[in-house]
Amino acid sequence: MQIDEKFMVRCLELAAHGRATVAPNPMVGAVVVSGGKIVGEGFHRRYGEAHAEVNAIAAVRDEALLHDATLYVNLEPCSHYGKTPPCARLIIERRIPRVVVGCLDPFPEVSGRGVAMLREAGIEVATGVLEREAKELNKIFLTAFTRARPYIILKWAESADGFLDRHRSSAAEPPVKLSSPHTRRMVHKLRTETAAILLGTNTVRLDDPSLTVRHWAGEAPVRAFIDRRLSIPATCRVYDGSTATLVFTEETKTPDAKAEYIRIDFSKDIVPQIVDALYQRRLYSLLVEGGAKLHRSFLDAGLWDEIQTETTPHIIGDGVKAVDLQPYISSNTENIIINAKKSDKSVIRHYSRLNF
Repeated sequence: MQIDEKFMVRCLELAAHGRATVAPNPMVGAVVVSGGKIVGEGFHRRYGEAHAEVNAIAAVRDEALLHDATLYVNLEPCSHYGKTPPCARLIIERRIPRVVVGCLDPFPEVSGRGVAMLREAGIEVATGVLEREAKELNKIFLTAFTRARPYIILKWAESADGFLDRHRSSAAEPPVKLSSPHTRRMVHKLRTETAAILLGTNTVRLDDPSLTVRHWAGEAPVRAFIDRRLSIPATCRVYDGSTATLVFTEETKTPDAKAEYIRIDFSKDIVPQIVDALYQRRLYSLLVEGGAKLHRSFLDAGLWDEIQTETTPHIIGDGVKAVDLQPYISSNTENIIINAKKSDKSVIRHYSRLNF
């Protein structure tokens, strides 16, 4: 089979259009190639709607072209009935003779069965084409089904002297604003691409955040926070009912219009319990925004995939110290990609673990 990687590149470009709309499904793009040209293309637009292969095949105006075409798709075609019929079955029915796949699907009901179904039907199948790029695109989905947990991103902004904020005793004292308007927009963009967002008790009590999306177009994540004894006032914005809310507590309380209360054991490490509760609710990505104690807990547990820090030119002098990342990354740099870039007057550092 003749394979041209540029068509897989196009699949990845198409797939990325579904970044904020397809979760908990993966991002998938597909192109139908005939005579060296794309004659149909499509992507999975929204969870519960048609898959990429269905849309790409439907876009081919002359169905006769399918009988000598190659279908490129960045993720293995599904082989099971879910919200939609199996794409592998459609490919067989439309008599497409060749399929090129970026990476296999780890979802238990697929996991190689899609490729096997195609090959059993006499279709020539190539796999592993731009596999690294295909896995990177769907790292959230792959993490969920290979590690049985959400993909975890830790994020914070700190001053040039390494503080998150000055010491404050109540919400009446406003926090130090470290992020610029541009970086705040980027944070809200990240929220639209994340299933859940998590804060610790003190951060909620002192900052009174809404944890919604206001500076970017898109849906707000499920907001979650820790409140061991349910001491956070019901007047705080996290209880405004504007979006789904989870509260991790040791108390027993029936869900209401404002939140679902998840009982965990505070005599044990709470981080694995929180991570598992989110995974069981099919919330496959988590943005941990603070504070420092919570960040350190995730780092100590080894439960993180990315870290994003913004170092600003502000000087605070004394206050809440940001986590020192050096002990966590110095012994494992061969498995971590570190990038840095300037944004306005800040420096954004991004740490990414190589999990696949």
